[in-house]
Amino acid sequence: MRRSNCIMLPLKEKDRPIVKKLLEAGCCARCVLRFCCLGVQSAYRQSYEDTAKELCAFISDSESNECQDAAVLEQHTEDPPSKKIKMDAAETDVQSEGDSAVVPTVMEEGDAKPADSDVCAVCLGVLQEFCDEAYAIKISDVVKAKNYQFDTMVLSVSLPAQLSVREHSCWLHVKKEVREKSICLDKDDVIQVKEAFKWTMQGLVSKELGGVPVVTKISRQTEQFEVGVGFTHPETDSDCHFLAGICSDCFRPTKNKQFVSQQNVFTRMAVVKALEKVSDEKFLKKFPCPPTRPARKCIAQDAQCLHVSVFVAGRYNKFSRTLPQTPWVIDGERRMESSVEELIAAPLLSSFRAEGFNFSSSGREDVDVRTLGNGRPFALELLNPHRARFNKAEVRQLQETINQSSDKIRVRDLQIVSRDAMGHMKEGEEDKTKSYTALIWTQKAIDKDDITFLEETKELKLAQKTPLRVLHRRPLAVRERVIHTMSTCFLDTHHFHLKLRTQAGTYIKEFVHGDFGRTKPNLCDLLKTETDILELDVDVGI
Repeated sequence: MRRSNCIMLPLKEKDRPIVKKLLEAGCCARCVLRFCCLGVQSAYRQSYEDTAKELCAFISDSESNECQDAAVLEQHTEDPPSKKIKMDAAETDVQSEGDSAVVPTVMEEGDAKPADSDVCAVCLGVLQEFCDEAYAIKISDVVKAKNYQFDTMVLSVSLPAQLSVREHSCWLHVKKEVREKSICLDKDDVIQVKEAFKWTMQGLVSKELGGVPVVTKISRQTEQFEVGVGFTHPETDSDCHFLAGICSDCFRPTKNKQFVSQQNVFTRMAVVKALEKVSDEKFLKKFPCPPTRPARKCIAQDAQCLHVSVFVAGRYNKFSRTLPQTPWVIDGERRMESSVEELIAAPLLSSFRAEGFNFSSSGREDVDVRTLGNGRPFALELLNPHRARFNKAEVRQLQETINQSSDKIRVRDLQIVSRDAMGHMKEGEEDKTKSYTALIWTQKAIDKDDITFLEETKELKLAQKTPLRVLHRRPLAVRERVIHTMSTCFLDTHHFHLKLRTQAGTYIKEFVHGDFGRTKPNLCDLLKTETDILELDVDVGI
């Protein structure tokens, strides 16, 4: 008898021949529902045992009716016994070379759960062994141990590539039956294994996590927390190898991945692409139809947790002339003990419990250059943060923590932003205007009148070859830059302050000393004496 907690599977009379054909081919209960295009999620959520029993009853009713009709015609007084077809028919021990036969066997009471010998020929056990409360507990235990902060969770699944091959084989197996019965059914109507898995597991995982919604996707990408479960199978290569001979162009490794194993070559996308190109005739010559039973089920990999990146932006001032913007490493040896990005990132990494970060800024300054004014815009991408939500007061406290950690920098306007904001920060950098203050030394003695003409020089166009000091990391090129205005402040016969307003990207140091003639014109040319820069500050505006 059917248990009281079973749902009535909404199968129709037209499904009977398909169900029977799939059962005889070695499909599991849930794969049978998929190929019947059953889109009722609750049907997949009930236990495997209950689904198996309902399908057995569905087939048994059909056979019983056929037997009863035959008995009436032959005027027999007793009905022949009905035989229940086992859901997961085992392979026969005797197989002809290159071929296999699967025969239905009688299902005993309580024998719906498959052993390794009864692994589904299509899903390789994914919808049999890994769609229950026990596996949901394993997933939730991993999530709890990682201690993420989230309100909603996305469940994703990665499957072995040969599932697409086996599904195609099974579809071809039922295709003839579908056409003969004039059933309006298309391969695209078959429910995907991933969908069936999610329908089955989302509610179970949610229950184990205390009712947190487990969904397919989240509209607000900034809050997306994803738990990925993956499965592998040792027979991926043997199941997919024939495709490489038919569609070799689909499995060519990329230039950067010449030395990869065949297992890695047979990706899901490559296999799907090859199946689209292969004719049914060629496929049937190379792969058994229906697919043979696998020797073993899929292997579940450890669940992986990932929170979408969080982006934090603001402006920084740098007051030190011995602090690089990013870690300064030459030939594997660190030259400075810290950097701007590390001083900013350390408190953020700790508070967001992130696993890493990417630092970006609007321009950069040399290690010996101070950044004054309103500060240089910057942004940090915090990778896989375990905590993602901070209110305005908490963000202000984070800013204060950064500022108290060092007197070499100061941060302002700290805020959580979107990914798009990072792109906007660098827009139009070439068109921006920068202001600088430089302390200049002159070899020849000067007076105030020798430098006043600089203030009358407007829109001075420069041709700057890539400076020698950055040639190791920048391509050789001649860049045209403009100095919009200059103003001076005389200090003594060999020193003065020079204020410049220039096009962004102008090499100020090279304009002052000439860089062995690589910047033309330069301050040496204009003053007709050797000049050098002793100190430089960049004054960043809004």
